[in-house]
Amino acid sequence: MRFNFRQRASLLVLFVMVILSAVPIFAQDDDIQPAPASIGADIPLTYFGPAPSDVQRELIGPYQLLKSGAIDLDSGTITLPLYRGQLTSGEPVWYIITDTTDQGNAAALGLNFSSKLNYADVGNAVRPAHLETDGSVTFERGSVDFSPERSLTPGEQPSPFPPSDFQPGAVGDEFYTPLAKIGDYIYNAPIVAFGVEADQITFPDGNPDYSLVHDKVVAISPDEGTVTLALTSGFSFARPVLYLSTDANNPLAATMEGAVLAPALADITVGRDDSAFSAVERIFAFANGPVGSENPQRQGFNSALSGEGSPLNVLGGIPTIATDYSPLWDLNLGVWTQEAIDNGYRSRLTEEFAILGFAQQGWITGPDGGAYGSTGIIVNCPIVWRFL
Repeated sequence: MRFNFRQRASLLVLFVMVILSAVPIFAQDDDIQPAPASIGADIPLTYFGPAPSDVQRELIGPYQLLKSGAIDLDSGTITLPLYRGQLTSGEPVWYIITDTTDQGNAAALGLNFSSKLNYADVGNAVRPAHLETDGSVTFERGSVDFSPERSLTPGEQPSPFPPSDFQPGAVGDEFYTPLAKIGDYIYNAPIVAFGVEADQITFPDGNPDYSLVHDKVVAISPDEGTVTLALTSGFSFARPVLYLSTDANNPLAATMEGAVLAPALADITVGRDDSAFSAVERIFAFANGPVGSENPQRQGFNSALSGEGSPLNVLGGIPTIATDYSPLWDLNLGVWTQEAIDNGYRSRLTEEFAILGFAQQGWITGPDGGAYGSTGIIVNCPIVWRFL
């Protein structure tokens, strides 16, 4: 079957989250965890001192970037503060906050700071909002319907990507975007439930009703003001990381990520990620990377759609590694050429410049042998944790 350009743009989309929040994501991807320092040394693990990142965050070692929540590395989840706001029309809005352009408030609240989000305020990509006297936030527009049942049917083996059928589990209206401007600053405030009261979404012990809440929700408690969300594993400049996928501007992307379809994010320009006034950073994914659940080189959409775990995508700059972090990622999709596969060059790649080098040499192309670069798809994936 062949697809035209519009269909390919819809189908050739981002990092596949086949296993949703009902199954811990990180538990399936523990092959990216660093081995303990005691391996190969005849001394116990307790001998080793604190990681250098405990002294200076830019140095090697584990480091929590989104500090506003508690991380459970065994289950691959983070528990964040849950906020209740409202639309101007009165419907309840339940949301989280992960990033902001307010550097002082980012430090105070344990959020990620992203100056690049200033340049997302184009078209309808940022929702106007204002603070009420009771401390709640009123959003001027943007609603989400969580009632659709998410479904995803992989294509036939050995190439299950692209999937043959899909349905996002949550769909925002034409004005929905996770970004909100409060005062002079922009906040990344993804909606996790909409138009429902607290007693309808009280699932503190898990098993939430996904017709009412975000598909990433593992547990939610309005009384305690918390929500636990499933994370995704990947890499940034060869360092293993965990991130949270909440929204996408493309229906298949939203389906595969278990995220909310956020149409208004499409107003943001992509393809010029490292230039002035860009609101996005690049994320690198592979359609046909190595497969095999026991294969230490496995990576990519075919692997993920085969139920082998996260596609292990590669993020560009994140805080402490680069200065141009944004939670809005511009998907660059790579396809290994048959010649590269025949020569045994296909392998797990974990950092941006190695990927670009393979693309420059012609071993990786865009879909259907086209030029390597942006697919036009944006995904909202705040960074949470860095292992090294």
